[in-house]
Amino acid sequence: MKIAWASLLVGFAVLGLKTLAYALTGSVALLSDALESLVNVVTAVAALIAIRVAAMPADDNHPYGHHKAEFFSAVLEGVMIIIAALLILREAVTGLMDPQPLELPVIGIVISLVATVINAVWSRVLIRVGRRERSPALVADGRHLFTDVVTSGGVIIGVLLAMTSGWWLLDPLVAIIVAVNILWSGAKVIRESLSGLMDEAVPPETMARIHSVIAATGEGAVEAHDVRTRHAGRATFIDFHLVVPGDTTVFHAHEICDRIEAGLRQALGEVRITIHVEPEHKAEPVADIVFD
Repeated sequence: MKIAWASLLVGFAVLGLKTLAYALTGSVALLSDALESLVNVVTAVAALIAIRVAAMPADDNHPYGHHKAEFFSAVLEGVMIIIAALLILREAVTGLMDPQPLELPVIGIVISLVATVINAVWSRVLIRVGRRERSPALVADGRHLFTDVVTSGGVIIGVLLAMTSGWWLLDPLVAIIVAVNILWSGAKVIRESLSGLMDEAVPPETMARIHSVIAATGEGAVEAHDVRTRHAGRATFIDFHLVVPGDTTVFHAHEICDRIEAGLRQALGEVRITIHVEPEHKAEPVADIVFD
């Protein structure tokens, strides 16, 4: 929550700087940069709300928790990015029809550069914290900010070229390039968020780690099969069938499950685990994990 609030404050500061840069120069390219920062502020608010909702404990209506709220925030961010790109394209086309010389371009470039540096530092913070806390909303926000940094760099270079060459048509042309790049970024954010809403399995390297932990901690069992996973926000959901010898008592079967669950939580952090214990005759011909 502290990171989300800080992101909102940073967004307002950068928006103010970029709006000032546009107001001083009249540059369509700098306007495109300011519009993207406006999206950053809106999506920071969405991320703040989503993280707050996702942190709510499970209840009768949501027995699996509220983790997916963060995916909805990320989808909204993708949609807002695309809307910003379309607005930039509209302004750029108008600028192409009637290119105008820029006013105070040096001051505008310096102000935009300061805003870009702030965004660069903060985007790295968001991505690092988001990955550590397994927060899709923060990671999406960080990636969008990093895209903003790249496009802001292109905008600054474009305005510099337009100023030094006197070819003012470069200004709206740069804005169009920025808009296309933003469209690609928005589509990517939406695609990744929808995969989470569709209960996509964890990445192959995480699945391999899950198998390794089960194999290392399942001593006393025969095999494990039908290992399935999905992720929602910070939480990873794991369920599988655990086959034990027919003479295993309920007490000992429970001990094996407790040991496996403890190992998975230590390795993966916040996990929800469901283990279906079965007798030996339920063993599969091809199991995911066979115990020695």
